[in-house]
Amino acid sequence: MSDPDIVVVGAGIIGVACALQLARQGQQVWVVDQQEPGMGASYGNAGHLATEQVFPIADLSILKRLPGMLLDPMGPLRLDWKYLPHALPWFLRLLLNLRPASYQRTVAGIRTLNEGSLGAWQRLLHSIGHPQLLREDGSLLVFERAGSRDALNALQQRMQQQQVTVDFWSGDAIRQAAPQLSDNLQGGLFFPGTGHFLDPYHVVCELVHAAKASGVQFLKRQVLDGRVDAHGVSLTTDQGPLTARQVLIACGAHSARLTAALTGKKVPLDTERGYHLMLPYEHNRLPFAVTSLERKFIMTPMTHGLRLAGTVEFAGLDRPANMARAWQLHRLSKGLFREELSAEGATPWMGFRPSLPDSLPVIDRVCDGKVLLAFGHQHLGLTQAAVTAEWVGALARTGQAPSVAPYRLDRF
Repeated sequence: MSDPDIVVVGAGIIGVACALQLARQGQQVWVVDQQEPGMGASYGNAGHLATEQVFPIADLSILKRLPGMLLDPMGPLRLDWKYLPHALPWFLRLLLNLRPASYQRTVAGIRTLNEGSLGAWQRLLHSIGHPQLLREDGSLLVFERAGSRDALNALQQRMQQQQVTVDFWSGDAIRQAAPQLSDNLQGGLFFPGTGHFLDPYHVVCELVHAAKASGVQFLKRQVLDGRVDAHGVSLTTDQGPLTARQVLIACGAHSARLTAALTGKKVPLDTERGYHLMLPYEHNRLPFAVTSLERKFIMTPMTHGLRLAGTVEFAGLDRPANMARAWQLHRLSKGLFREELSAEGATPWMGFRPSLPDSLPVIDRVCDGKVLLAFGHQHLGLTQAAVTAEWVGALARTGQAPSVAPYRLDRF
């Protein structure tokens, strides 16, 4: 079997979408991952096409929240105190990126990717014959306390300044669109330019099917090391060596070690551990994704039930999952509906979101074009996967892609 043109390391939504794009450009592509395709963070994300989320996860208020992050194991933003010594350098860089100029660069970078995301997903899903996997029906951010109205108004103004389409909905308008929601909801912000995926894992599976039809081969192997030489890239795996002209690193939160081995660059990559709780008997509760401003979690209607998600935990890649955080999502839902959600048959899940301290991914072409990079999309990996694939295709084909400067590796 001859060597491929390019090995994609990572079979999540971004790696698979990129592999399909590269194969359609005429490249012989292999995808390597120690798991089956889509079984990492792509399996259990919230399913929300979050084009409205143009602001990073943290702002200066994180300083006030730090004691709670350390002391409250069930808080929406949790930092494991045992992980603090390892995470401290990353958080210091995060704080430096909250300075006005850096913060605005981050917002501009997120916005550029998000503005291209919906169109890219439409093109990708139509190209594989499955546009129905995405519902383009908007999403809603609701609030319950009258005292939250000022914060909501301020958020609406900030989003409008970033050209995010947003409408204020009264409580009555919310209940007209989603009649099962509680009378306690005061109002909310509706984002018509967003949507949700009916089954994020199924999206990956359909992309894998299309990729295989285009000649992509999938190998279940763990990549242990790698090096760049005059002929291309050599990878060491648990089942022997692989060589190719190029490699694409798209293995999410696990990308830092291979990036360092191939490029010599140490990337400050950490992970936002995200949890979800899937409620299999809660169909037809919501017409679209709904987020609670005060409770800080999202509820997304899917083919297999209602998915509750949104919690963030900083505890690294090695500590065991704290599934109590997933079950906490059901408790958070109490009071948001006229009738409480059923947790019968519910399944908890935890996955690793790859996060960089400036909240921007790495999308780049380095080492004389032998190494391509596409990782670090934090909680926007699903949203930005299709547009990232188009950019990676352009980088592989011509060495250039739109607006890649803010996402380059050498910014670290």
